[in-house]
Amino acid sequence: MTPENQQITLEERITGALVGAAVGDALGGPVEGYSPDQILERHAGRVHGIVGPWNGDAWRTARPIAPYHKGDGHVTDDTLLTHALVRVYARVRDHLDAYAIADHLVPDLMTNPRWIPELEAEALPLHRVFLAEKWLVARLHYGHVDPREAGVGNIVNCGAAMYMAPVGLVNAANPTAAYTEALDIASAHQSSYGREAAGVFAAAVAAATAPGATPDSVVTACLRLAKDGTREAIDRVCEVAARHTDFESALRPLRAAVAPYDTVGDDYRSPSLAARRPSRLHAIEELPIALGMVVVAAGDYRHAVLGSVNYGRDCDSIATMAGALAGALGSPVPEDWSKTVAEASRLDLWEPAAALTAVTREIFTRDTHHRRAHETAFTALGGPGCTA
Repeated sequence: MTPENQQITLEERITGALVGAAVGDALGGPVEGYSPDQILERHAGRVHGIVGPWNGDAWRTARPIAPYHKGDGHVTDDTLLTHALVRVYARVRDHLDAYAIADHLVPDLMTNPRWIPELEAEALPLHRVFLAEKWLVARLHYGHVDPREAGVGNIVNCGAAMYMAPVGLVNAANPTAAYTEALDIASAHQSSYGREAAGVFAAAVAAATAPGATPDSVVTACLRLAKDGTREAIDRVCEVAARHTDFESALRPLRAAVAPYDTVGDDYRSPSLAARRPSRLHAIEELPIALGMVVVAAGDYRHAVLGSVNYGRDCDSIATMAGALAGALGSPVPEDWSKTVAEASRLDLWEPAAALTAVTREIFTRDTHHRRAHETAFTALGGPGCTA
């Protein structure tokens, strides 16, 4: 990153991360689930921007995507859940935990109709999210499970990680705090390496907001905190990514690097028997690949997101994560993309960023007060700074 990276404000980084995540999500949606070769054939080349549905006008009935209008700048559930988490922060105005998910996020999904771009209709967000996210409602609202244990038993995937960018932003420049908070929040939704990925992604976003941050410093923060297969997958993928400077040459090497840790298997639509089961040896595919694409792109937003999109497989979530990281690093989100996505999705992509910036400043002020009170008490106990 350039020296100008150090001058980017908190508000600009939060805006870059949240708008960048939404735009990445919208670009990845139309080609989600397909391979790089299938994408190349379908679009007569690589995807270089916003494209229409895979099946054209038949999107309402064509399987396996129906009835979702993926394409034409429509965001998916990654963005809907990210914005929902921002609303929880705006309501609580403090750090969150698994209980905040039960008390605020679940009712929001169940009771507040919103415009759902992929359905081209107003509906409850619950009607759009997939089964791994409906799990939140089943376990927390109907099952009355302890919020910190509710994620156990769900399929292990990127469902919690994909909307954790706000946690990293609230804990800007403090990856350890972001990791800890995200692990608590995600315990309501995921377990095993799905929960771990949520913590590490939040940490990555927090690291990316630090003045002077680079893709390498973000990866270093992730490796310091990540555990088990998640750490190994990130290490291996980013080691391979460092050998490439364009996404085209990196597509197959990055897939080969993450394959030993991915449980889904090579055929994305026909998962292996071991797919998405708890393990200390494995990792979700999306986070290591997103980090790898940011490394390949040297932090450039357009390059990182297009690499993520053309990787295929769960590329809306990969591009969501890569977009959040590149945006937090300060790389500009192309205005033509963000304008088109906002208009097509009928969403104000900038309002959540403004709301989260205000909350982040409030939380930091409160944290500073608590920290100073602790310092005073600890000094009185004879800790560092005691002059007695």
